[in-house]
Amino acid sequence: MAAGGSYSIVEYFGGDGGYRCGYCKHETGNFSHGMWSHNMTVQDYQDLIDRGWRRSGKYVYKPVMDKTCCPQYTIRCHALNFHPSKTHKKTLKKVNRFLSKGEMPVERHDEGREGLLEDIKGRLKPFSSILQRTVAIAAGKTQSFLSGEPMVSAHEEGVHPPPQDPLEADHSDVQDISTSPDTDTTNSSAPTPAREDAAPAPEEKTPNVTPKPGKGADPSRPLGRKAKDIRKERRLQKEQQKQPEAKSSSVDPSPSKSSSNQPKSLEEFITESLPNDPLHRLEVRLVPVSFEDPDFLASYEQSAAVYARYQMTVHGDAPYECGESEFKRFLCDSPLEAETAPDGPDVGYGSFHQQYWLDGRIVAVGVLDILPSCVSSVYFYYHPDFSSLSLGTYSALREIAFTRQLQKQSPKLAYYYLGFYVHSCPKMRYKGQYRPSDLLCPETYTWVSIERCIPRLEISAYSRLNENAHEGDACALKELGRVLVLHRRTVMPYVAYARKRKGSNDEKEVEQYASLVGQTCAERILLYRA
Repeated sequence: MAAGGSYSIVEYFGGDGGYRCGYCKHETGNFSHGMWSHNMTVQDYQDLIDRGWRRSGKYVYKPVMDKTCCPQYTIRCHALNFHPSKTHKKTLKKVNRFLSKGEMPVERHDEGREGLLEDIKGRLKPFSSILQRTVAIAAGKTQSFLSGEPMVSAHEEGVHPPPQDPLEADHSDVQDISTSPDTDTTNSSAPTPAREDAAPAPEEKTPNVTPKPGKGADPSRPLGRKAKDIRKERRLQKEQQKQPEAKSSSVDPSPSKSSSNQPKSLEEFITESLPNDPLHRLEVRLVPVSFEDPDFLASYEQSAAVYARYQMTVHGDAPYECGESEFKRFLCDSPLEAETAPDGPDVGYGSFHQQYWLDGRIVAVGVLDILPSCVSSVYFYYHPDFSSLSLGTYSALREIAFTRQLQKQSPKLAYYYLGFYVHSCPKMRYKGQYRPSDLLCPETYTWVSIERCIPRLEISAYSRLNENAHEGDACALKELGRVLVLHRRTVMPYVAYARKRKGSNDEKEVEQYASLVGQTCAERILLYRA
């Protein structure tokens, strides 16, 4: 139960049938367990994603790892220890060149999220009729269940924002989460001192003297060297000097100014080379996903339009597949309750849209869940006109920087979750480039560094990643009777419900559900029983 007195409430659907895979396109090879979440506390969802679950809208699913055609491993990046790779730096410089000078690259080489949305649609299809007939359960506070107030089905909440021109809305109170540049943004490398081993300078001219025969070149002088070779040697010496320093220095959670012996931070690369008056102005805003929030409402139509353009252009969707209702169900409907905590971040916990505003209009949106231990990336979409800027990579780097910013306010919030890593799908391997990162073992639910996982996944698409054969699931189901259920507006343990139950025996189904969510979550989350 959350601090506010509310429970997480779910309906479990099982996962016996196979359906089309969005990654390898196998027609019936994709298997997963699913449940509809009417309400979810952020701590319960944190614990669920740490057991391999993931949400799409209010639908929460968990791949059947040893059965599905393309096993999907939960991946997290250590945000505090992250340092951008050469490719990441190029992307940041490319975006900054566009902002400062208007240079737009012709080539397009951004990582896509191919397969994700199609995979989600495949998962939801078998349950569409069930969801239409599902019992009406409140998505708000638990008191409404227990007090006997009439409840509204989560599928009948026809919330529609008022028509409004997003460009005319006032966003003065919207939080700007763009990273503030340090006052000193000079290059971290120190000026190159005069070099002692450079090619010797020519001596002053002396009168022509006929050399004595037989002596040749002066053996006391060093051999002549090309300036190019000297510069190369100096670069190698500098790299060798930096390596031991980098290994011995501890990671500072708060990014600070670069010194001559420290590499630039991610935040410095994000703001590097931006003049005070750039040609284009980029503003990153964080708005809560709530139809009661004025900033979310003001930008809703514009954001939905960018989503539709993205889906039709990048993924080839038909207009009816990416309309306003699909946008709302997939990226705006969230079971997560907005919560705050004394030791939490200032923005609180819950679901958010991180909007990228370029010269006063939305060009990209990252859908994020801010949870007690992480920032979890749900989806990202952008205007196709800007595809050559590699905005998928750019947004991930901004989200890592955002995670580091939140960690200053909430020390335990130190990870950036990128969703699923699919090694059997080459297009999805790009997530492994954000290092250091870990993959979740599908049997012990412990984290294993991706470097140790890759050799195993090269051999087999499915692998128990934890190398300790004796280690098991610490939260494995031990007492089925302690599983909490919601029956006729009453919260009770399963052992009490089983005595009152009429009709077919559901013990096998409840046991499967509880084993998947684990004993801890099973004793906190309410499983709805008709």
